[in-house]
Amino acid sequence: MRKFAAIIAISGVALSACGTLSQSGISFGHGERSVAGTYLAGNFAASQGDTAAAAGFFEQSLNDDPTNKDLLARTFLYTATSGDMDHAVALADRIVAAEPDNRAARLILAVAAMERRDYAAAREQTTKSAAGPFTSLTNAMIQAWSFEGQGDTDAALKALEYLSAQQGLQGMYIFEKALILDHAGRTADADNAYRQSLGINPGPRSAEAYGRFLERQGRTEEAIALYSALNKDNPGNPIGAFSLARVRAKRTAEPLVRTPADGTAEALFGIAASLNDERSADVAMLYLNLALYLRPDFDVARVLIADRYESQEQFAKANAIYAKISSSSPYYGMVQVQSAINEARMGHDDQAIAQVRALAEALTNDVDAWSALGDLYRGKERYQDAAAAYDKAIAAAGAPEASRWGLFYARGVSLERAGRWNDAERDFREALVLSPDQPQVLNYLGYSWVDQGKHLDEAVLMLEKAHALKPQDGYIADSVGWAYYRLGRYQEAAAALEQAVLLAPGDPTINDHLGDAYWRIGRRDDAQFQWNHALSLDPDDKDKPAIQRKIEHGLDSTTASGS
Repeated sequence: MRKFAAIIAISGVALSACGTLSQSGISFGHGERSVAGTYLAGNFAASQGDTAAAAGFFEQSLNDDPTNKDLLARTFLYTATSGDMDHAVALADRIVAAEPDNRAARLILAVAAMERRDYAAAREQTTKSAAGPFTSLTNAMIQAWSFEGQGDTDAALKALEYLSAQQGLQGMYIFEKALILDHAGRTADADNAYRQSLGINPGPRSAEAYGRFLERQGRTEEAIALYSALNKDNPGNPIGAFSLARVRAKRTAEPLVRTPADGTAEALFGIAASLNDERSADVAMLYLNLALYLRPDFDVARVLIADRYESQEQFAKANAIYAKISSSSPYYGMVQVQSAINEARMGHDDQAIAQVRALAEALTNDVDAWSALGDLYRGKERYQDAAAAYDKAIAAAGAPEASRWGLFYARGVSLERAGRWNDAERDFREALVLSPDQPQVLNYLGYSWVDQGKHLDEAVLMLEKAHALKPQDGYIADSVGWAYYRLGRYQEAAAALEQAVLLAPGDPTINDHLGDAYWRIGRRDDAQFQWNHALSLDPDDKDKPAIQRKIEHGLDSTTASGS
């Protein structure tokens, strides 16, 4: 969820499923371990994160040994987490025949009942599940939406009260309550609940739900104000701009939740989005696939599934998920950019650049597309092209805002690498005007000044501030040490550079700098050791001759590194 945190934020709560599905109380049962080749292949596929292949291999083994509970449990697990829900439902029936209170199987059967609008059956499945805090949370929301599906809103709200009694779930409770009241047509109560939800967590999901409510109530100006604030506060989120365009085009806004199945999908998505730790990845993936089973057009759930694959470096799988998001989706432009970034990660740089360039030229005012194109060019060391792409991004962004400091920083880096220092310096200064406490910018500008021998006093203050903001960054510590060195403060330089070497071991430039500082304070043997160590760390070809001269002749008869 790393880059999409602003998109999926709902309640501000961070849940933990405490490990695997069975560890979280969603048990699959145990049986004797098969040693068949397909079983071993299934284990290997699972270890690689290929859940679909794992499900296939385990099912082959299960066909050979149909009474093996372990094989049934594994086949069920990987079938469900790979998103093959129709087959998972069939396997769930087999699971509960052997283990009637199995949590995961009962969950899937309850969701299947919600999908076919058999609300009483959905509720019955939840009552047959083994107890547990995490299961109780999920079941409470399924029960609430099943009651709402039968038109019993009071019973739905009563079921939802389980959440209100749990510490840390107030935001999730109020959001689900607002959605139920909205679905039931209780306009005044829904309005109040939406306002409370935004007060607890003013995230994009809550804002979109309330904005759609306001539009349907004819309160267009309030909706526009809400979407405008969303767009300003979350520049990487497409919902604000997309919603504003819909309002201005006078298109009808559907409610965020149209049916009880949608409401259940939203609840499952909210839980999955709140499972932030890696140990809960399998539970989160199961819940996301269940949400898509209930609501096939749930694009934000697809975004999160793809993001999970990216965190596992399964970029081709992530792109296959992105490809399912249609061009009419508000997330389309964003995921096309991300898809291209994944192509670059897989070594397909030219394809990535062509893909993003075509998108940027088609969506001329898309800041993220032009910015991504700049990033791709910069990665290929095409710095002039990168700067030109960032020009477009900055122009599309309009009046500079604090959240856009990164665009000026990125363009500044590109301009500096292209040999256009005056232009680069202007961008670094602008980035600091927009956001004065950015350690990367402070470090880059301060170090550049030190390297050029200019503005040294100001540079040192800038670098010391960067170091205070990010004390565990070895490269910033190196910059501070090198600034002290250039000012002739050699003892301070040596101390700072010793810290830098500890924080960023294996960097030849830092070891080279430390050698220079040691030489200046009379520690000649230590200096020789550091220079030799720097040379062994494979420095840039342009730096090797200078390091070699220092090893042979010392610093007095040569030039210090970086000067």
